[in-house]
Amino acid sequence: MSTSMLRSTTALRTALRTAAPQATKAFSTTAPTRALATLPDLAYDYGALEPAISGRIMELHHTKHHQTYVTNYNTIQSQVTDALSTGDTAAAIALQPALTFHGGGNLNHTLFFENLAPKNQGGGQPPSGPLAKSIETHYGSFEKMKTQFVAALAGIQGSGWAWLVQDNETGALGIRQYANQDPVVGKFTPLMGIDAWEHAYYLQYENRKA
Repeated sequence: MSTSMLRSTTALRTALRTAAPQATKAFSTTAPTRALATLPDLAYDYGALEPAISGRIMELHHTKHHQTYVTNYNTIQSQVTDALSTGDTAAAIALQPALTFHGGGNLNHTLFFENLAPKNQGGGQPPSGPLAKSIETHYGSFEKMKTQFVAALAGIQGSGWAWLVQDNETGALGIRQYANQDPVVGKFTPLMGIDAWEHAYYLQYENRKA
C-alpha cells in the first residue's frame, strides 16, 4: 500500500461528500424520474500513478470493469423500478442482490479512484491532521496501520475489498473486510478502500497480491 498515491485528508472528505448524494439519489426507487449512474472521469491520466499502478491496469479497471458496474446497475435499477411500479414486490426483492453487487461496484470504484492521486495532485504524503492523530491513537503509527491493512487484504478469500472506516457512533477507526462489491454503508463511513480483485493488480503484479 504505497503512500505515494494517497490523496490528502481533505480530498478524501471531498470524494465522500461527492459520492454520497449520488449514491442516495441513485438508489431511490420512489422518485418520478430515474437518475442514471455515469462513469466518473478520473482527475488524472491513466499512467499518472506509475510505477505503483501501471497505466494499462488503470485504463482497463476504469473503462472496462467500472463501466460494466455502471451499465449493469442502470439496467437493474430500471428493472427494480418497473417491478415496484407494478406492485411486484417479490421481483423487486429478488433483484436486490444484483442491485447491491453492481451498485456497490460503482460506489466502491468511484471512491477507490478518487482516493488516488499522483504526486503533482496531492499524492505522496501520509495522512495529516485529525486523521493522522486518530490513526496513531488506534494503531500506534501509520506504518502499523498499513501492516494490519495488508494483513486484512491478504486474508480475503476470493474477491473483495478492505476498507479503513470510521464508526459513525463512536468515531473509532477500524479496518474491515467486505466480500465481492458489498459497499460500506450504515454504521461506518469509508475513508480509504483497496480493491482486492485480481483485475486491480494482476497484469503488473501477477500472483503477488501482497
